[in-house]
Amino acid sequence: MLFLDRAETMFKPDFSLNNRLALVTGSTRGLGYAIASAYAASGATVIVNGRDPERTEAIAQSLNEQGATAYAWTQDIANFDALPKAYANLCDRLGAPDILVNNVGIRIRKSLSAASVHDINQLIHVNLSAAVFLSKLAAGVMLEHNPQPNGRIISLTSIAGHLARSGDAIYPIAKLGLKGLVNSLAVEYGPYGITSNGIAPGTFATEANAELVSDPVKGPVVIGRNPLGRWGQPEEITGAAVFLASSSAAYVNGHVLVVDGGFSVTF
Repeated sequence: MLFLDRAETMFKPDFSLNNRLALVTGSTRGLGYAIASAYAASGATVIVNGRDPERTEAIAQSLNEQGATAYAWTQDIANFDALPKAYANLCDRLGAPDILVNNVGIRIRKSLSAASVHDINQLIHVNLSAAVFLSKLAAGVMLEHNPQPNGRIISLTSIAGHLARSGDAIYPIAKLGLKGLVNSLAVEYGPYGITSNGIAPGTFATEANAELVSDPVKGPVVIGRNPLGRWGQPEEITGAAVFLASSSAAYVNGHVLVVDGGFSVTF
């Protein structure tokens, strides 16, 4: 019995995020909001990020009213000219985030033949390059503020990084690029105690997908492809996000966790 009691103590998973500071980009709606809320509920201090100051402040205030500790950071992550100074100011004000979730993204559903150079550049810039640049800044500050960090960088990729759909050509390119970012960060910063992982969401009923969810033709097709027969709800992404940010995932590095109800394994 003594051995069993000790084993239960030693191997009990710890998903607490107490005393952690988490920055979730694009966290005023959708999956980003769900992740920020889950981090707050798990004990982390959360930095809510968005471009709309009124909405960003309102989300942070809402989390605070629920007993969490949250701060608003109104910043366009894709504004590379302003980002270094803005991130430095943020760290001076609140400390260095030891959890970064790269969630910001846009969707331009066009075929490659119909996409303009502007469309291509904009989607790659916002969905991929912004995550690369912010990860560079965040990892550098993690190392500077703590020589033995317990840092976590989590990037929202997508099953679209491995699956393509006609009429939606650019998005999968950027999302597969994020898988490369996950790998590169894992190898470069793993020796310093910073892990890099990804979450590949499937079809979730978010604001960004509202038109597709309500489409009388395409909506049922999506549901029919999914073994669970339904859309994912935003809160269903949070278990993966909390796990990867927690100490229970300390030895998980360079992995992309698929959360799609089995969509990507059926045909």
